[in-house]
Amino acid sequence: MGQIGLQWTGSDSTMFVTRDSYGHMVVAGSWPKDGEEGWVEWKGVKPSDMLVMALCSCSAYDVVTILRRQRQQLTGLTITADAEQNSEPPYAFTKIHLHYVASGHDLDESKVARAIALSEEKYCSVAATIRGVAQITHSFATQPAA
Repeated sequence: MGQIGLQWTGSDSTMFVTRDSYGHMVVAGSWPKDGEEGWVEWKGVKPSDMLVMALCSCSAYDVVTILRRQRQQLTGLTITADAEQNSEPPYAFTKIHLHYVASGHDLDESKVARAIALSEEKYCSVAATIRGVAQITHSFATQPAA
């Protein structure tokens, strides 16, 4: 993995611009609303949400790749994540449930199930990192291509 960078935008913000190892940018954090102390408007991605988004993205990449190799006619994939965090700092994640919906032509449900399992248990580096801290569970559904 290459170098990751972050720059604080300064002033009264807790807004940060991050750069991944390929130069892609993501804005994270918030900026206060003038005159209303205590009110925060999120202008960028919430940092803890980025972790769950990374888990979804990592697993989706694996699932799509595996199903293509298995010659499944996948036309769509969505993942919805429900995450629970501790109520006290540092608000660590305790449970993350991913619900996959795979769309396609004549999808074999056993192959979809296997692709998800391989991603979460073997290939996804984000899942491997989170697994020791939070319980990761999943469910899935298949549907015909639109």
